[in-house]
Amino acid sequence: MNEDPKQDLRTRCWARLEGSGAARWPGTRGRIPNFIGAERAAQVLIATPEFQAANTIKCNPDAPQRPLRYAALLAGKTLYVAVPKLAGACPFVALEPGALERHLLWDASSKPGFMRWGDPVAAAELALVDLIITGSVGASRSGARLGKGGGYADLEFSLLRATGRITDDVTIATTIHPSQLCPDEEIVMNVNDISLDLIAAPGELIRCPRIFPRPSLLDPTLLDPSKRGSMPAIDAALGAPDDPEPSIESSSHLRGKSVT
Repeated sequence: MNEDPKQDLRTRCWARLEGSGAARWPGTRGRIPNFIGAERAAQVLIATPEFQAANTIKCNPDAPQRPLRYAALLAGKTLYVAVPKLAGACPFVALEPGALERHLLWDASSKPGFMRWGDPVAAAELALVDLIITGSVGASRSGARLGKGGGYADLEFSLLRATGRITDDVTIATTIHPSQLCPDEEIVMNVNDISLDLIAAPGELIRCPRIFPRPSLLDPTLLDPSKRGSMPAIDAALGAPDDPEPSIESSSHLRGKSVT
C-alpha cells in the first residue's frame, strides 16, 4: 500500500469510476477523471443561482469541466483558466465576453483552445472572481475535496487571495460522477486544502456546510523549494527565495503537499 493515505484514496476513487463503467477519455489515473454524464452534472451546476449570478468565473482546465467553461462563455461571463502548473509570469488566461465569435466558443472552452484564444493575465489583473469551479478526484457531502495530488488548485486559491482577487466567502463548486462521492470520514482535509460549497452530479446538487477553514495566504516555508523559480508569479508574490521575511504572510499552505 502507498505510504500516502490520500494517494491510496485517489487510487480507490479512480478504480470506483472505472468499475462503474463511466470512465471516459482521456482516462482516470493521475488526473481529474472525465466521466460519462459530465454534461448532465454541468447542467445541474449551471442551473444554480451561484452560476447564474456570477459575472466572473475561474475554472480548472480539465476535460469534465469543459461544458461549464463553454456555458460560461455562451452566457457572456468572464472566464479565467490557470496556465498548467502556473508557469510563466502570467499564470492565468482570460476570455472576455464578446472577444470571440459564437462559433469559436466551443473550441475556446478546450485546453488548447483557451491557450490559443485567451489573453495571458497576471493574478493581480483578474477582476474579482465570483465563482471558482474546480475538478475533483473525490468529494464528500461535508465539502471535503480530494484533488489529483499536485496541490495547484489550493495554490491558485492562495495566490488569488493574496492578490485580493477573491474573498474568503467565494463559492467553490465541482462536478463529479456519483461513484466519486466519498463518505465524509474518508477524505482527510489538511489546512491548505480548499473545501467545496457545491457538488453537482448527474441528477443531484449537494450543498455543503462550510465546516472547513479556507487556506490562508502563501507561506514559502511550506512550498517545495525545488519548485521556486518554476512559477514566477508565486516567486513574485513571495519575494526572493532567500528573503528572510516573505512578502505575504501566512500560517498555512501546501503542508503535506509536493507540487509536482
